[in-house]
Amino acid sequence: MNPNLSELLAQTDRVMSGSNGWRADPDLARTYSNSVHVGVDLGTAYTVLVVLDENHQPIAGTYQFAQIVRDGLVVDFVGAVDLLRKMKSQVEEKLGFTLTAAASGYPPGVPQAEVRATANVLYGAGLDCTGLIDEPSAANNVLQIKNGAIVDVGGGTTGIAVLKKGKVVYTADEPTGGTHFSLVIAGSTDSTFEEAEALKKDPQEQTRLFPVIRPVMEKVGTIVRRHIAGHKVDKIYLVGGTCAYPGMDQVIQEVTGIETVLPGNPLFITPLGIAMNN
Repeated sequence: MNPNLSELLAQTDRVMSGSNGWRADPDLARTYSNSVHVGVDLGTAYTVLVVLDENHQPIAGTYQFAQIVRDGLVVDFVGAVDLLRKMKSQVEEKLGFTLTAAASGYPPGVPQAEVRATANVLYGAGLDCTGLIDEPSAANNVLQIKNGAIVDVGGGTTGIAVLKKGKVVYTADEPTGGTHFSLVIAGSTDSTFEEAEALKKDPQEQTRLFPVIRPVMEKVGTIVRRHIAGHKVDKIYLVGGTCAYPGMDQVIQEVTGIETVLPGNPLFITPLGIAMNN
């Protein structure tokens, strides 16, 4: 695994929280403007935009909750374009120069027509789409694992990729993700979906709600176990924002019987890897 992963994710957290102290500087802007790598991850729950320098270190970015994608498909094209334009403008203000191109990603198994729709969102927001990469391969740009399985649990789906000698040899993607967590919480607490989303992300509520959503975690584990059957997988690596829920890694390990690793902030791993493809 990438020996610099912890520091990379820590720096990404600082960038995304605005605590890295970046301020637009004309000299720095001239230096970076022609050598940045930009990634856009249009997720079911969160859209992430991240900018890396020429050494693939994060220097700016932003993310926002938005339901513009469902199961890897863009369902609100105009909303997606408007959101990405706004996020692009926010990041450009921090950087002091205009972003002109970016890469994006897609879940395994998404039809090519929908992959093109993702590219068209970038074009609509004023970004040339210079690369499209499947999300497991993007995640491995960051993780740099040789053998094992990457499990990307996003808002709507669980994606699985099996790697052998650094190459993806099998991929799958099935519905079940963070949105299902929120739906179960909403039903059990008589809350709206939006209220359930807030409860899900509240550290003071997560222990209380864990028994409620554990069955959904177990379903994710069952999906993973079924898809890696027949492959020799010694370790599972979790990515995707849903995996940040406390206890998720332990449940997946219990269901699959395979050592499961949760590296740093899983929300930003795939967006970083997408940017590395730009």
